[in-house]
Amino acid sequence: MSHQTGIQAGNDVKEIFASARSGDQYRVLKIILESEQLTVGATRKASKKWDQEYDSLVLPLLDTATPCYILYRLDSSNNQGYEWIFLAWSPEESTVRNKMLYAATRATLKKEFGGGHIKDEIFATLMDELNLSGYRKYLTAQAAPLPLTAAEEELRQIKLSEVQTDISVDTKQQTLQGVAFPIHKDAMAALERFRDKRINYVQLQVDAEQELIRLSNTEPTEVKDLPMRIPKDAARYHFFLYKHSHEGDYLESTVFIYSMPGYKCSIRERMLYSSCKNPLVDMVENNLQIEIEKKVRNSVSIRIYHMDGR
Repeated sequence: MSHQTGIQAGNDVKEIFASARSGDQYRVLKIILESEQLTVGATRKASKKWDQEYDSLVLPLLDTATPCYILYRLDSSNNQGYEWIFLAWSPEESTVRNKMLYAATRATLKKEFGGGHIKDEIFATLMDELNLSGYRKYLTAQAAPLPLTAAEEELRQIKLSEVQTDISVDTKQQTLQGVAFPIHKDAMAALERFRDKRINYVQLQVDAEQELIRLSNTEPTEVKDLPMRIPKDAARYHFFLYKHSHEGDYLESTVFIYSMPGYKCSIRERMLYSSCKNPLVDMVENNLQIEIEKKVRNSVSIRIYHMDGR
């Protein structure tokens, strides 16, 4: 799908793209949105090997308050020509409108440039993710799964020992129903407000002594706030309304997060939260009719990625 926002490439962009694809004149192209069209923000020529000049050419082009697209030419090639890295820069300090606009126009730029020339595509909100070191970390992550930390390995073992109550985070197949603790009236009221989109975040906790699921937090929350909402010494359930753009469509998706700080929780607490999770999710989906688009389980910290998988 192209031109999702109605924004198209200006003639200057089309000419630069044609020249860049056909030769080695350009090392870097910076593309911005201006006057409701894609336009050239800056270009840089190659003078060294790609990795020798990457940081010195890319980083000065990044504005800490304004998104942009960066196309960086590698020295390798495929059957269509030189290979390029496509960097989508969306800094946290940028306005929500700009973030959404650049996200929705990204596919248009890729189509205009030619997806066959793009070897890697990186979306980033921090400069450390787009410097040479960040790119190499990206390549390492793409090449092999990251090893589990000690805490994550312990949680994996706990998960395997749950007598098949939870085959995976997203599955609903069970041989046991788990522990269905009642939900406190305040927590239920908060979930109803969340369903009606009067609030965008609900955090719940298990009260082991009273055998209840209680309300813990309903502070207004953005994606960047999520790490601050995750307790470092206690498990929690989180419901977050994730507002984002995908292929030109504005979406509001419910994300369920099950956070567990590993060794800092007792085995009893870990097992209790794990056992209560499926009945809670089933109640929210079936009784409250809240459609959960994404379920996330993390043992130390939470990072929400774009719902299109990036």
